Amino acid sequence: MALNLAELGAKQFALERTAEARRRGIISPRGTARILVVENDEHVRTMMGLALQNQGHIIHYAASGYMATDALKNDSFDLILTDILMRDGHGINLLDRISAEYPIIPVVVVTAVQEVRVAIDTMRRGAFDYLLKPFERPELLKCVVRALDHRQTLVEEHSYQRDLEQIVRARTELLCQVVEDLEHSYDITLEALGDALDLKDSETEGHSKRVTAYTIALARAAGISPIDLKVIARGAFLHDIGKMAIPDHILRKPGKLTPQEQVIMREHCTLGYQILRKIPFLNESSEIVHCHQEFFDGGGYPRGLQGSQIPIGARLFAIADTLDAITSDRPYRNSSSFDAARAEIQRCAGTQFDPGAVEVFLRIPTELWMELRSEINGQNRRFLAFDLSQLRGTP
Repeated sequence: MALNLAELGAKQFALERTAEARRRGIISPRGTARILVVENDEHVRTMMGLALQNQGHIIHYAASGYMATDALKNDSFDLILTDILMRDGHGINLLDRISAEYPIIPVVVVTAVQEVRVAIDTMRRGAFDYLLKPFERPELLKCVVRALDHRQTLVEEHSYQRDLEQIVRARTELLCQVVEDLEHSYDITLEALGDALDLKDSETEGHSKRVTAYTIALARAAGISPIDLKVIARGAFLHDIGKMAIPDHILRKPGKLTPQEQVIMREHCTLGYQILRKIPFLNESSEIVHCHQEFFDGGGYPRGLQGSQIPIGARLFAIADTLDAITSDRPYRNSSSFDAARAEIQRCAGTQFDPGAVEVFLRIPTELWMELRSEINGQNRRFLAFDLSQLRGTP
């Protein structure tokens, strides 16, 4: 962010004070008006111009609608007085153009046509007022004052609207920075949770970081949106958080678990879900934690979900988890190659894994998985699984 929170707050306060001042009329852009008089009768044109010049206004003249159009291209005006019956027949067209292209400039129609139908038509086309010829000088001046007051109102409303838009942008910028800082503090908290788990299970740290990187790579290749990507990353990183509630003698047992111990170990999915679901910003991620051991064919646990009943994040994670498990050393076996893991995942498409997710996995070259593993294992700085910019090379 270009501005810090203090600067954003000051900017917003200044904008709000300016907007309020304009709304209350404290700031008023009154001054000499630039008026365009469009009239083909030279006598009437001159009479109107002199009357307005005596009031301190700057007057420009146009003898036809076409001349008025050229004047609008080359200059700016606060008010336009125009006849609608001119030799070039351009009065109505001029009114339409001003209404469309210069809506903040009021137009007073000055004409000898006394038909109500014509007056109504000009008003519908955007004219501010309708002044009938012949008219007295006081009538003209009163009409001009009303039109300029109307323009001032339009200008103030436009400025107020612009200030409001700036206030909204400033507030949005402020809110985005607050949310960004809050999310960062959340993620640091999550990393602390991960550190707490590491104290119980020495294998968790490297495993959690690697499967998070693998899951993010799969999710990006699958076209998952950036918002959902963060949800999936958090679920992947915290998938084993429920192991904090598993007794140490089971969690750290070097050999094979007994059937009864396996039942207890399998509870970590539900325990992790129960830990995270009460935290609002982890509610969606908790579903991935709950389902990360479900199989596509319904043969997994804890609920035996199948197919699309399993969240897409959990289906992608299942592949990443198996990839890391096969390519990592365990107390009871040595690691296998990425090619071996690739073959095993392909073999289990449709049973343990979502076939569509497996297709995405197979499109990613083995070299990328090896590079990600090397990068995660070699990182000396702290790794926030949710700072996706750290994972270079992911699709």
